[in-house]
Amino acid sequence: MIFRELQAVIEGLLLVVGDEGITIKQLAEVLEVDTSVAAEAVTSLQFKYEDERKGIQIVEVAGAFRMTTRTEHAPYFKRLATSPIQSQLSQAALETLAIIAYKQPITRMEVEDVRGVKSEKALQSLTAKLLIKEIGRAQGTGRPILYGTTPFFLDHFGLKSLEELPPLPDEVDDGSLEDEADLFLQQFEEIQ
Repeated sequence: MIFRELQAVIEGLLLVVGDEGITIKQLAEVLEVDTSVAAEAVTSLQFKYEDERKGIQIVEVAGAFRMTTRTEHAPYFKRLATSPIQSQLSQAALETLAIIAYKQPITRMEVEDVRGVKSEKALQSLTAKLLIKEIGRAQGTGRPILYGTTPFFLDHFGLKSLEELPPLPDEVDDGSLEDEADLFLQQFEEIQ
């Protein structure tokens, strides 16, 4: 594999792994190259992004490489997140937001247990829209991130406090679980 192609694959891998990042050892294994080749390719790519002043950069955090936006561009991202032209929440994001609003503080794994599907993208979207934020770390192995809603969440949905959220259904049998979830989400969307 030529060096330029190797870097293109690394860019794709960095995009796919998201915030989790990828280590040099993992890159070398996936690319089937020596770790020194993988390290040289990532370092060269980092310099290329810096030299060209790209809107994204490659950073190393805790031994893993990942793509991030530039901190100097943060005011623009905040404006976009709070802009009225910002699109409505997807069904997945709305479900995730409802779970966090009612059960906060909550970890990603706990959200995924409730939803039954991965929620990483929804969490990223909600964080980018400033509706949720990291509010701490849970006790135990790995100390997972705890998520909670933000003051902007309350403002966005026109709530004075979390006590104004629509009530959850008291009892739901398995046969009507999907119907109840749809009704609840519809109520939640109405305050959006």
